[in-house]
Amino acid sequence: MSQSSAASALAHKSPEILSLIGDTPLVEVTQFDTGPCQLFLKLENQNPGGSIKDRIALSMIEAAEAEGKLQPGGTVIEATAGNTGLGLALVAGAKGYRVLLVIPDKMSQEKISHVRALGADVRITRSDVTRGHPEYYQDVAFRLAEEIPGGFYVNQFANPANPLAHERTTGPEIWEQMRHDVDAVVVGVGSGGTLTGLGRFFSRVKPRRGIEMVLADPTGSILYEYVKTGQLVESGSWAVEGIGEDFVPEIADMSLVTEAYEIDDADSFAAARELLRKEGIFGGSSTGTLLAGALRYCREQTKPKRVVTLVPDTGNKYLSKMYNNFWMAEQGFIHRPPHGDLSDLISHRYEAGEVITVGPDDSLLTAFKRMRGSDVSQLPVVDKSGRAIGIIDESDLLVKVHREPSHFNDPVSMAMTDQLETLPPDAKIADLLGVFDRGRVTIVMDDNKFLGLITRTDLLSYLRLNMPKSSTPPEREFV
Repeated sequence: MSQSSAASALAHKSPEILSLIGDTPLVEVTQFDTGPCQLFLKLENQNPGGSIKDRIALSMIEAAEAEGKLQPGGTVIEATAGNTGLGLALVAGAKGYRVLLVIPDKMSQEKISHVRALGADVRITRSDVTRGHPEYYQDVAFRLAEEIPGGFYVNQFANPANPLAHERTTGPEIWEQMRHDVDAVVVGVGSGGTLTGLGRFFSRVKPRRGIEMVLADPTGSILYEYVKTGQLVESGSWAVEGIGEDFVPEIADMSLVTEAYEIDDADSFAAARELLRKEGIFGGSSTGTLLAGALRYCREQTKPKRVVTLVPDTGNKYLSKMYNNFWMAEQGFIHRPPHGDLSDLISHRYEAGEVITVGPDDSLLTAFKRMRGSDVSQLPVVDKSGRAIGIIDESDLLVKVHREPSHFNDPVSMAMTDQLETLPPDAKIADLLGVFDRGRVTIVMDDNKFLGLITRTDLLSYLRLNMPKSSTPPEREFV
């Protein structure tokens, strides 16, 4: 075979990684109280891109190819920063297409970095605008698809190949793995593809007795209320990612839902964390919603049933959020015993080993590395007796080393500030504001005992957690 013929054959051959999408394992939950039911989890976090969205990415790309909407050299365009974007970047990139993702500016840097690492071109747009605004993420994506030659706008919310992926692959896999014995399936709705695809499949294979399609929906989403009352209500806010909506997606056949549960963020996060501890299964935030909904359904039953739900994505995208105790406490999902004083504002407590510190005899290079490694701009300087004797920040370092980098080897004691702004735990918030006005950070000391630092961010987080719920603005995640 000539070099040109070999190159041509290679160009038409898809990478092997795409053949690993689907055929994910199904396991039984054994460490939870499931009432009279057996509960099984379909591990969609085992797909190559780490989520169930790999399935729809492959289906939508292949459908576009078959229909002539996507030609060699074309550009795949979608409005997303969630798992759909990751799946499209994986599949379309592997097939040689350019991938352009329009991403709302509220999305996590980890997800943006991930899609960029897969080769996607990223356009950041505003997340504080709604449909009809020229900078609304879906409108921007549609406009770019019109402007770019060979551009194909995926539009997962209206793309029939989305539910078709689950009707043709996910549903049949569950049916075979469960040996044709399924009573209920618990799903969430982001775009609606999973609900519609699985609902269609199970309605066809078990039409007489039927299989219940159970919705687990985040509190704040409109879909639970829509199923229960048929009314479209105003959406609220929720922190679970990937499911829940402020509108009914075009491809979501909500008539398939036979029962629905509303699950709040705290229950979702607790369920996902408990799943990792008890079963060793590492799922994302929507996994917690589905598991909590499935457990609630199972425990309400009076007869044995075989129930299936999903682990839609892997938990490694949530290590800085749901699996981070500090983030959970800052957001109010983990509640520490209150003291009724300033110590309640300390996010990282020294006595619990949560504070990154440096010693007076450590080098400035050590201090710099600890700042960078912990993504902080200042460190308390603590002596061997556990007493806070100073603080060092980036400005202190820069003053010392900017003329002569060899000073990185100098001890911290030569650069630190030893005139500290300390407050006792029983001080008032007004005292904190005075410290902040002087451009300092507050060191909380109980006599000679160092308790921790309070920054402006700590105070803002405390005030946000104590604001009236009714004044919290609506917020939604993107899939």
